[in-house]
Amino acid sequence: MLRAVFLSAVLLGLPMGATAQDFGVPPAGAYTLDMGHTRLLFRVNHLGFSNYTAMFTDVSADLAFDPATPEAMQVSAKINVASLETHYPDPALDFNAVLTGAEFLDAAQFPTITFVSTDVKVVGDQKAEVTGDFTLHGVTKPVTLLVQYNNGWGDMPMDVGARIGFSATAEFNRSEFGVGFGTPAPGTTLGVSDRVEVILEAEFVKPR
Repeated sequence: MLRAVFLSAVLLGLPMGATAQDFGVPPAGAYTLDMGHTRLLFRVNHLGFSNYTAMFTDVSADLAFDPATPEAMQVSAKINVASLETHYPDPALDFNAVLTGAEFLDAAQFPTITFVSTDVKVVGDQKAEVTGDFTLHGVTKPVTLLVQYNNGWGDMPMDVGARIGFSATAEFNRSEFGVGFGTPAPGTTLGVSDRVEVILEAEFVKPR
């Protein structure tokens, strides 16, 4: 979509040296996730050799955005567990099905992962710790996201309206949510780490 936005900007003679600030300040209000410009990845250590990385492709989220009072902002998100994508190269093994099967995420019994914010604490320049109720595998526990607000615009002529972007990370132990299969024995790395790292790049939009 944004490729079309910038191609249209050229054709319409909009200044290519323009910055996001030239299109106004993003207003407060209800924003929804733009999945076309969002990636949700997770990483686990594999045997101590690498950080195995996979992603979810079906994510939705709603954000109550208020730049004047960021502590009042609220976000809720839902992940379709069956949308897990490993890009496993061997077609003989459906590794997506393995990880969403009963030994791991068990999508049949627990089809969604959710996050509902309960607290926002500003910790630096456009940085915040966003704590919320995280539900995975039927278990709900608090998890904190470290969030960086990247920028936004209020109304770019060739966009849908207002747009804002964030980067975020979080960590949790999967065994605390009942997904402990394959964790290494104490003192070894022979398995898949209990610790899970989450990496999120997200854009939200507020149509005019």
